[in-house]
Amino acid sequence: MTETWRPRVAIPAGDWRIGSDRHYPEERPARQVTLPAFRIAASPVTRAAFAGFVAATGRVTVAEQVGGSSVFVPSDGPIALADPGQWWRLVEGASWRDGPPEHPVTHVARADAEAFAAWAGARLPSEAEWEVAARGGLVDADFAWGDDLLPGGQLMANFWTGSFPWWFARDGRPGTSAVGGYPANRYGLYDMIGNVWEWTSSAADGAPERGCCAPAPDADDLVVLKGGSFLCAAEYCQRYRPAARIAVAAAMTSAHIGFRLASDGPLLDC
Repeated sequence: MTETWRPRVAIPAGDWRIGSDRHYPEERPARQVTLPAFRIAASPVTRAAFAGFVAATGRVTVAEQVGGSSVFVPSDGPIALADPGQWWRLVEGASWRDGPPEHPVTHVARADAEAFAAWAGARLPSEAEWEVAARGGLVDADFAWGDDLLPGGQLMANFWTGSFPWWFARDGRPGTSAVGGYPANRYGLYDMIGNVWEWTSSAADGAPERGCCAPAPDADDLVVLKGGSFLCAAEYCQRYRPAARIAVAAAMTSAHIGFRLASDGPLLDC
């Protein structure tokens, strides 16, 4: 998994089908898009990679500037799921520095992701690029690997299992997982589904403004996130799918938002 955060996986130019008519309203309609060739990273940017960026540039992230970030806190038992504020807490001092180095970096605003991308000679993917890459060449499949959520009983991505937001059915606590801990899609891309939501370069257009994923944003500069996270649950937020999308404020930081890089043209040795 050496430097899989660099945009090295080539996606050819072509006509691609994105969106879905079978799930949430904001994913409609299923439609055709035409994209030029691009490259995308096999994995999200890790904390280790982000640490190298900070060491080289002295970047102080948005969360560090404001003194904290949003952290998921499980409830003590079953609760009504109408208010995400019940399981999110603004925690003083929470920042990108929290967590193992091999996990995706989190607690980064879009400006932080864009600064990293510029430093690396790359950019953020558009929503359409991200979804095309996540589908791995499959047409209209529900998930990045096909239509079966658990093929052969195998958990294919890091999403919530149990009863959200209080009972987690796997060992340990819900949270991010190491890059490469789950199977790659057909393009060799890891964590396109689950683990962390990922920033795109696309402004929101009809994406939901709240959900299990974040408190309701209070901003005009809403940006599309893709991919779902470790908090997406079958009974509430079935957004661990390529077509799924939400909108958050560009300054939003949390324990379940990260990013990966894309680039145009030839591979950049950044």
